[in-house]
Amino acid sequence: LGWKFYDADDYHSPENKKKMAEGIPLNDEDRIPWLCALHDILRREDSSRQDAILACSALKQMYRRILVSGASATESNQPKQPGENAALKILFVHLDGPIDIIADRLKKRKGHFMPLKLLKSQFDTLEPPRAPENFITVSLGKSLPEIVLEIENAIF
Repeated sequence: LGWKFYDADDYHSPENKKKMAEGIPLNDEDRIPWLCALHDILRREDSSRQDAILACSALKQMYRRILVSGASATESNQPKQPGENAALKILFVHLDGPIDIIADRLKKRKGHFMPLKLLKSQFDTLEPPRAPENFITVSLGKSLPEIVLEIENAIF
């Protein structure tokens, strides 16, 4: 697509990376500052009229709201302040597949700080997207070219 690509894992704090490397799942306190930083990156790209792709395990609906709206999404029922930035338009792509397929792919990753044993905690945390979120669900059972084509069709 010629769009900028960001891997959210590159933006975890050293503390988050250390925690995960030790096999300790991240909690909301760990993730929220990371998600706010990712929102800021997406906001910057949007302000520059640049399209971008962010690979991110936005496991919960709240995490996806933070990516769309920033830190204000953590404050429930707080009205927007005058002049506050509007929500970003983001299409979430939920790559859906059984734990064994994802585990096989994780085993092939070399030099990554997240160990395979944390995968179950991610499945336990997962809140698949649902209406009114802007998303598509794509099966990981498809080939990579099929997955890419399905995402491109949804974008365009």
